[in-house]
Amino acid sequence: MTRQRFVVPALLLTILVAGCDPITATVVGGGGAIGMGAAEERGLEGAIDDTKIRAEINDLWVQQDFSLFTDISLSVTEGRVMLTGSVKKPETRIEAVRLAWQAAGVRQVIDEIQVTDQSGFFDYSRDVWIANDLRTRLMFDSQIENINYTVDVVNGVVYLMGIAQSQEELDRVIAHARDIANVKKVVNHVMLKTDPHRQQSL
Repeated sequence: MTRQRFVVPALLLTILVAGCDPITATVVGGGGAIGMGAAEERGLEGAIDDTKIRAEINDLWVQQDFSLFTDISLSVTEGRVMLTGSVKKPETRIEAVRLAWQAAGVRQVIDEIQVTDQSGFFDYSRDVWIANDLRTRLMFDSQIENINYTVDVVNGVVYLMGIAQSQEELDRVIAHARDIANVKKVVNHVMLKTDPHRQQSL
């Protein structure tokens, strides 16, 4: 199922930079950006660096094949790039990953792109509902710093990315995801705040 994005020229640059990540979008948006970026575990500078990576990857995709931009989503956290979405050909998946590695500052590319032609409008609508439900649960759970997480859902599979304050917090996030109807699997790419691999990159 192609993820329709209706773009008008005046908004194209913002969409290319911000993509689907509401946190990143505020970094582009202005006033509240500084406060929100600083509130994230990665900090304002880290959020800006990730925004640049997102913009460069989106630009590379658009130049190569606009369907890469419409069919594939990306989340970026401290140079770690997670690709999700659904494509019909394995070659498309390979090309998306290859181009993602070309962006300056990329430390890791996590390929979670599904190759299938079975997705339809019902699947996409269900995925949107699951993602919004999970984001709402995280937002209202006082024991979770929800600003540090990104969520994507493709064909009932929940993909998590971000930085957890503790294993207990991460366990709560995963439990919320598994508790939602129609979730087939939860794929976790969240790093703990104290993970030594993360510290090496800072």
